[in-house]
Amino acid sequence: MDFLRIDDRTIHYRTQGLGTGRPVIAFINSLGTDFRIWDMLIAELGDDYAYVLHDKRGHGLSDVGAPPYAMEDHVDDLIALLDHLKLGKVVIWGLSVGGLISLGLQARRPDLVRALVLSNTAHKIGTDELWNARIDKIAAEGMATLVGPVMERWFTPAFRRSDNALFAGACNMLARQPADGYAGTCAAIRDADYTEAARRITVPTLCVAGDGDGSTPPDLVRGLADLVPGSRFVVVPACGHIPCLEQPAVYAATARGFLETLET
Repeated sequence: MDFLRIDDRTIHYRTQGLGTGRPVIAFINSLGTDFRIWDMLIAELGDDYAYVLHDKRGHGLSDVGAPPYAMEDHVDDLIALLDHLKLGKVVIWGLSVGGLISLGLQARRPDLVRALVLSNTAHKIGTDELWNARIDKIAAEGMATLVGPVMERWFTPAFRRSDNALFAGACNMLARQPADGYAGTCAAIRDADYTEAARRITVPTLCVAGDGDGSTPPDLVRGLADLVPGSRFVVVPACGHIPCLEQPAVYAATARGFLETLET
């Protein structure tokens, strides 16, 4: 296990294939998950790429620190990690809140970004009322109360089967995230608006939606794609909010064509 100390916090991360000369992808996972969600996608993409993954502050094995957070706090952690690894011009692949972090990174440190994959995300997600209600619910009732309603937005009915062990694991992962870290990131999402940053993007960008996503529906993701000059927009069929768990093979195939254009 790899950990990086950044000021007063420790960030858990993992690398694979660095130093081989392969193009590097840095994955940024969604709210309420840790970086294990990318494992099946990495298996599909294979050894053509090198990878960097990390648990956001307040998630997984990273420190909770002092929530509530600003989105720029998450951006700070990613910048520190990439600088520590002496990486630049990598593909930044962000899912949900990871997409917001990606937009913040591109705005702050474009020298680090070769291209963007903005998945199941938007320039602005949700309303103050939505996020404040969720923060209050966590404070009153804890994380377990979120599992049922969140899973309905994350996954299609076909995936939410009682005999699907992967679905059960996703439920456990959400329930076991630190409540303070989850709520702190809810506050960061509430306050983040990267509308103008999206309009200024100049690197190749792929925007990905799931056709059954209840958290960031396709029209919302399309709205982001419409802001980013020259971006591509694709929809993964039979898929909700977490395509790397629900449809990893289709998700990889969807992105591979885009990634291959970066090498020409």
